[in-house]
Amino acid sequence: MPMSIGPLPAAPALTQLLELFELEALAPDQYLGQSLDLGFRNLFGGHILGQALRAAANTSGDRSVHSLHAYFIRGGDPRAPIHYKVERIRDGNSFSVRRVTASQGDKTILTLASSFQIDEAGFQHQATMPDVPPPESLTIHRDSTRTLAEGDDDQITSDRAIEIRHVEPLDHFHPQVRPPVQCTWFRAVGPIVCDQALHRCLLAYASDFGLMATCMRPHGVTYYQPDMVTASLDHAMWFYQDVRVDEWLLYVCESPVACHARGLNHGNIFRRDGTLIACVAQEGLFRKVTGRG
Repeated sequence: MPMSIGPLPAAPALTQLLELFELEALAPDQYLGQSLDLGFRNLFGGHILGQALRAAANTSGDRSVHSLHAYFIRGGDPRAPIHYKVERIRDGNSFSVRRVTASQGDKTILTLASSFQIDEAGFQHQATMPDVPPPESLTIHRDSTRTLAEGDDDQITSDRAIEIRHVEPLDHFHPQVRPPVQCTWFRAVGPIVCDQALHRCLLAYASDFGLMATCMRPHGVTYYQPDMVTASLDHAMWFYQDVRVDEWLLYVCESPVACHARGLNHGNIFRRDGTLIACVAQEGLFRKVTGRG
């Protein structure tokens, strides 16, 4: 069993991330968000997703987001700010619908539709959280997002705002063939103010970490390998309970199908007490390119 590692102290990266979710108001229903380079080829998809949801939430009053559906149109530039334009599609008695267009240099990089609901009681049931080892028994995931030589990735995520611990980690560069399922514990590396709208935006941000890796597991490949080209194509989420991203959450993912260079991934996010708080679906592009060296 891996050596137990205690919780990480609050990191400057978390403060920086929270500042990125304080969007600058440019005009009514228009906002500017700053970018952050995490070492991916393009701006991290969860970054755009979370900020776009924040822009929509800024116009929804006291209603909470219950669903979002987004398409990634172009790869974002991690060095350039993002402009968010919100359209108020409808405000009904129970639901409000918003559409957000995220752009850089007058080119759309993401479109998002989101729906917000009043607090309302109703029937309840949920899936059961699987029995997995607790996060304290697992090692911190070192996510080598930058171009690295093998074995150089331990230092990369020391400044990550989200702590990740895989139940069954893979070797990034020499992955074994595994079933298309995975379980991951994650949380923010420090406390976050009790703002439910912010926590749901941060959950959308974190939900993009590693989800697409699920459909790649049965093929023995990862997005760290230089001959692999990967990209998120779309992302959907449904929120069912209040969220605390600064507490341990279990991300249970499975992939029902991959074909035509695309893979579908589903995820359920549980609180540590077994409460199902959100569901996720994402389709991603993954293809092997020959002749790259």
